[in-house]
Amino acid sequence: MDSWLAYRDFRLLWFANFCAFTGQWLQLLSIGWLVKELSAGSGAGGLLVLSASALNTLPGLVVNPLTGVLGDRLDRRKLAIVVQSIAAALALGFAFLVDTDHIRYWHAYAYVLISGSCLAITQPIQQVMISNTVPRGALTNAYAINTLTVTGTRIFGPFVGGILIASIGFFWNFAMEAALYLGVVLMLIPMRTPYTSSALTSDETAGQRQRITPIADIRDGLRHLWRQQKEVLEIALISVIPNTILHPLWFLLPLFTVEVLQAHADMGGYLLAVTGVGGLISTLCIATWGFPFRRGHILIATCILGSLSTMLFSQCSWLWAAFIVLAVMSFFQAYFRTTAGTLVLTIVPDQYRARTMALLAYERSSLIGVSILVGLLADFTSASMAILAIGALGLSLTLACFATLRRVRALQ
Repeated sequence: MDSWLAYRDFRLLWFANFCAFTGQWLQLLSIGWLVKELSAGSGAGGLLVLSASALNTLPGLVVNPLTGVLGDRLDRRKLAIVVQSIAAALALGFAFLVDTDHIRYWHAYAYVLISGSCLAITQPIQQVMISNTVPRGALTNAYAINTLTVTGTRIFGPFVGGILIASIGFFWNFAMEAALYLGVVLMLIPMRTPYTSSALTSDETAGQRQRITPIADIRDGLRHLWRQQKEVLEIALISVIPNTILHPLWFLLPLFTVEVLQAHADMGGYLLAVTGVGGLISTLCIATWGFPFRRGHILIATCILGSLSTMLFSQCSWLWAAFIVLAVMSFFQAYFRTTAGTLVLTIVPDQYRARTMALLAYERSSLIGVSILVGLLADFTSASMAILAIGALGLSLTLACFATLRRVRALQ
């Protein structure tokens, strides 16, 4: 926890990210079970649950390129404050809608779509700000510690959310989500970014950047990566496997919980929470000991082991086995994401970081298409068969990446 203890601004960002990710995991759990309840008896439960859960990634198709431009042009802290304030108001409004008799599953679709637009802006920006709150030498430790805000909240948010759904309904989950986004705003207001590149703070440079069109800015970022840092493009390519191919597993948990484990929303919350345990352990390992061997090899190995764990989970009909295998799978997924994120923030210049992180987030926009296919497969076969299929596909694609992505293999 060296960076957390040494840098006040990083601590404030850490607490902001903790609130943000808790709200997002709470939304993921709540939307999945809400749509499952509202669509009961429709005959397309798998498709509706997965598409509703994944829909928040769709706005990224349009928003992510703009996010990169804004993040490299504007004050990142102020941008995050404005957008998170909007997200808090949206969550509170949806909470009151849920509390009425007029709620329908398409309302959940609309809410997830709008809140996903906010997420497409804030998530890359708040990751980039890690490099603006600590010096370069502390970046690996800081990024790993920040990943605790993802893995730790995956324990807390779904655990509490599942109990609330089972006991008093959905209203308080979404009201709590709104309060958490407000907490992000309160943490970011006193925070500063002392390690921002001079390229972003110079008045002369800022004036020149304002005269460049957003399209030209996007093209400039892509040209930089293509000419000077193709290894980042290869990282983006292999990141599709854990972030897009394997990710629908989280959305399938409500169906898997009911069909295979014969349990309900509270147990579904525990399952999603246990994924945070594996991620927490991986984060603490990286923050304490760093990376034991080449980070390129770590990316390949964690994709392989994550895919195998996904396939094994599909065959778990015993509750405790499901808990253990899900924790192992999340360990490898979190290890991959921390490794990839640290690599990108370390090797990419600050004036290109927001556009680069937005590019890496862009792949999540295809998650809705993959989720629809997985949902259809789950409806025609079963949740277990759909999870087995995505694990097998992830393994096949990882082996193909190992054979072809030489720059990834060479990354130190």
